[in-house]
Amino acid sequence: MPGPWTRAAPLRLPDMKWLWVVAFVAPACTVPYNSTSGSAEEGGRCTPQHGTLGTEVLLRCPTASGGTVEWHQGDTVLGTYPAPGLAVPNASLAHEGHYSCHHPDTGDTLATICLRLGYAPASLVVECWAISYPQVVNCSWDLSPEPLLDTDFMATYRHGVPGGMEPSECIRTGPRSCSFGNMQMFSLTPYVVNVTAVNPLGAASGHQLFLLENIIKPDPPEDLRVSPIPGETTKLLLEWRPPGSWPFPNYFPLKYHICYSWEESSVTKMVGPFEQTSFILTGARAGIRHHVQVAAKDIMDSGEFSAWSLVASGTPWMEPREAEQGQHSLPHPAPLPHPHEGPPTPQPLAVPTEPPVPEGVTRDSQ
Repeated sequence: MPGPWTRAAPLRLPDMKWLWVVAFVAPACTVPYNSTSGSAEEGGRCTPQHGTLGTEVLLRCPTASGGTVEWHQGDTVLGTYPAPGLAVPNASLAHEGHYSCHHPDTGDTLATICLRLGYAPASLVVECWAISYPQVVNCSWDLSPEPLLDTDFMATYRHGVPGGMEPSECIRTGPRSCSFGNMQMFSLTPYVVNVTAVNPLGAASGHQLFLLENIIKPDPPEDLRVSPIPGETTKLLLEWRPPGSWPFPNYFPLKYHICYSWEESSVTKMVGPFEQTSFILTGARAGIRHHVQVAAKDIMDSGEFSAWSLVASGTPWMEPREAEQGQHSLPHPAPLPHPHEGPPTPQPLAVPTEPPVPEGVTRDSQ
């Protein structure tokens, strides 16, 4: 007769191996709650247990009192195992689901367990930008790896070093974002935004330290239009509006850079900066469709450039007969060479004064 610690016979389940262990196995985190997805025997009550992916997770039967119990996964009988419980080696997402432990003689359900797997929070990165300077600072954060479990966040900000001003709540604007206002302009005392992430497997914190003017980053300019100028075959009129999120363009004006290209060419050119919200582009290719984007930055050169605006396209003015011939030769507009909504190539964001001129790009002085 086998002794009480003899390993149970392995179960023949696809891609899964089950064994019982006696000690030195980290138990899964258990937090009781009422669930509508629990077993019918328990009237919908389910005890969630959380474990870390890629590790050995131990499922305990809460009411077994150290005795031997029969384990099920859904409707599948896994076998009978003694305390301390059922070990799931190298747990993967395929192991998630409903488990139940039963009295080995009567078959009565002792408990239903919902296994959830993921990671404790780690590497929390916080990023803040003043897209509505000087009214509001917007912050967001990200976790790597993604925890895959319900995670709560607590976000606060403080003006000054620890021991000074008490932290205040950063008002949540989304699942992983917050904002706050009432900032002090041109202060040489830094702000600190701290975010703490908590889930059943652990907690982690991240922060960002900044001076307000250093994180100014407008949203992209809006409503960009590219229009022909009557009688001008090599010019285009470019017009746009400041970003709607920039609250006081008259008191805190922006400067703009323009990036443009034309069809059937791999050349991209950049001009600027300009303070006005319109510009006459000279030297355009006659009869050729041009693609234009605009980026904005604080006029005092604080912070960073915005992302590029959406692409707008247009063709210089043509004689009516030439325009009609062009329509017949190009019944469908050619696709944009670089259609995108985010920062294009070239990217101006890391340059303190002007967007960079990438390889193969020339800068016009107009």
